[in-house]
Amino acid sequence: MHTHASDAIYHGYFEDSQIADRNLSDWDGSWQSVYPYLKDGTLDPVMAHKAESGDKSAAEYRAYYDTGYKTDVEQIDIKGDTVTFHTGTSSYSGTYRADGHETLTYAKGNRGVRFIFKKAAGDMQAPDYIQFSDHAIAPQNAVHFHLFWGNDRASVLKELTNWPTYYPTALSGAQIVQDMLAH
Repeated sequence: MHTHASDAIYHGYFEDSQIADRNLSDWDGSWQSVYPYLKDGTLDPVMAHKAESGDKSAAEYRAYYDTGYKTDVEQIDIKGDTVTFHTGTSSYSGTYRADGHETLTYAKGNRGVRFIFKKAAGDMQAPDYIQFSDHAIAPQNAVHFHLFWGNDRASVLKELTNWPTYYPTALSGAQIVQDMLAH
């Protein structure tokens, strides 16, 4: 399911000259949070697989991802410049415009790019800033993404422990597990 220009880029090793601005259309579609799949045990095979070659037990990975994936935004719909957040029985929307990107360097030495969008109009509950991270650094259609949001651009950029993750709503939990195991 994944097509990456380079495994090195996917894992955070790239040159600044390779980064290119992206449009909100790269994330167009309807997206579901993976957090419910972690909570109900669907992602347990992924945690077990990570434990086979990682430095944590499956339970420790599950706790790590519980913090990372945690969100009450169960679904996000992106169409044109409008982003709609669905939480329980309510939803709220904002119209967003590109606000550049930032490159982050992580403790392991790898890097990531956050593509930032600022709210131009919309519901008060819609965050002022949304920041996408999907392991890509140039225009391409996303296959999943981590989304960071809030009302202060700099504060949102500092968030490194909670990264709600979204996959297309058309995918089943089993298909998401299959995709995650491919990495």
